Amino acid sequence: MRAPFQTLTILYKKKEEKIQYCIFYRNSHPIWQFLSGGGENKETPIETVIREVKEETSIIIKEDDIKQLDSKSTIPVINITGEYTWGDNLYVVPEYTFAVDIKNFEIKLSSEHKEYKWVEYGEAMEKLKYDSNKTALWELNERLKKLYN
Repeated sequence: MRAPFQTLTILYKKKEEKIQYCIFYRNSHPIWQFLSGGGENKETPIETVIREVKEETSIIIKEDDIKQLDSKSTIPVINITGEYTWGDNLYVVPEYTFAVDIKNFEIKLSSEHKEYKWVEYGEAMEKLKYDSNKTALWELNERLKKLYN
């Protein structure tokens, strides 16, 4: 059973003094975005991130690798599952955002994505479709600037 929340996960790495973010091009519709997915059964959002990262990239991460961001959003239920999955009175579900420094792991894409790109902040902001992705990216970029400067 699908849990009534979504996660959004930004993979990033520092390469030659520059921060790069990994964006993904979906197979199901032509957009660039970060990794996203819904919880399954009684998963917590952190457990969902661990599973989704592995499913979509083949990278195995641990809870200690994950940084929860302050950015949150809501998504209409109908946009996620196509129906009122959790009853007629639940119209939107929360989307929690996370970041993972994956350093030099190699990504092996699942069938969900056609391609991925490592890009710097400006290019990511240009290519990302959803405001929730852009807001989370802005927050993470600001945090990383403070951390690395």
